[in-house]
Amino acid sequence: MNAPDLALQHVIDPEICIRCNTCEETCPIDAVTHDERNYVVKFEVCNGCNACVPPCPTGAIDNWRHVARAQAYTVEEQLSWDVLPPQTASTETAETAIPEEVQRLTAEATAGLGTAVAAPWSAEKPSVNLFTPRNPVTATVAGNFRLTEDGASSDIRHIVLDFGGAVFPVLEGQSIGVIAPGTDANGKPHYVRLYSVASPRDGERPGYSNLSITVKRVDEDHDGKPVRGVCSNYLCDLRKGDTVQVVGPYGTSFLMPNHPGASLLMICTGTGSAPMRAMTERRRRNRASGDGKLLLFFGARAPGELPYFGPLMKLPKDFIDINLAFSRVTGQPKQYVQDLVRARAADVATMLSDENCYIYICGLKGMEGGVLEAFRDVARQHGFDFDALWPQLLASNRIHIETY
Repeated sequence: MNAPDLALQHVIDPEICIRCNTCEETCPIDAVTHDERNYVVKFEVCNGCNACVPPCPTGAIDNWRHVARAQAYTVEEQLSWDVLPPQTASTETAETAIPEEVQRLTAEATAGLGTAVAAPWSAEKPSVNLFTPRNPVTATVAGNFRLTEDGASSDIRHIVLDFGGAVFPVLEGQSIGVIAPGTDANGKPHYVRLYSVASPRDGERPGYSNLSITVKRVDEDHDGKPVRGVCSNYLCDLRKGDTVQVVGPYGTSFLMPNHPGASLLMICTGTGSAPMRAMTERRRRNRASGDGKLLLFFGARAPGELPYFGPLMKLPKDFIDINLAFSRVTGQPKQYVQDLVRARAADVATMLSDENCYIYICGLKGMEGGVLEAFRDVARQHGFDFDALWPQLLASNRIHIETY
């Protein structure tokens, strides 16, 4: 009897997927798609390259099923899932008939191989997925502080969450997931929403099981049309003493180096400042002679729109080099972070070329292209090719980008 024509099908676990779109953005051949319910992988398109596996913050993408090729799960079937289907016995027992290439892909998937940038070599090993949507941890709101001025166009909050006796370890650059109460229009629980941690690993208040996040109230979409962000409004309206359901932590690559001699080049806008605040505060609390340089480029419409503006102004200039770009100040020309990168070309070029410097970019998706183009201009001005440097930055895990 001939063995069935088996294949390894890449599937996404809907129970722990947080719908962050990382997999779809990362896939080089558009094998990932989604609807309002699930993210799924197109069987007939996926080639098992694994480019999507390492960047996934939850590991939901790292799931595989042995299937008879003619009976592979369709996109429509996957979109309807609430949980992953079990591995069927009929295909499991025929594993010895799986082609060598499929076995190789299985091994690579299990090992988490891929082309994504990993954490810096000296970064602390992160904890991930300690709490899931099925088993969240309850945190209590210890504080909810508005960061932007009352008249600002954006309501951005600094929210402190206390985990009490629960152990919830996080590192600078990691994220947590928040589950808003209630259900969506389909009667399903709201999806997890992801927020970067804004406090260092020892907590917003050192020695306590707590952390902070930076949250912008969403009241319009990217086109300016009115829309009410479910989770952002829920969080921004919380009061001290309220409880929150939290999952995670997530993130294994956007981490700061532990090596104190490493320099950090940080570029951010808006709530993209959260991981930069965490890294800066970590370094400030452990400041010592011989520490690497901190160079920050931070953009907003105006000073009153910039999160953490006041605290930033109090940091010593010999500790961190701060460059603020404002695009909507009356009587002044528009200025963006990439403009300041070019203005500081000599220092930026030095840091780009420094093997002990790590680069972090976080904020709206639109900033990414402008910053990388500014890097190209800086490199040309100082006699080297940024595009030639790029693969070296990736290979040495020196550049980390999180845009949304």
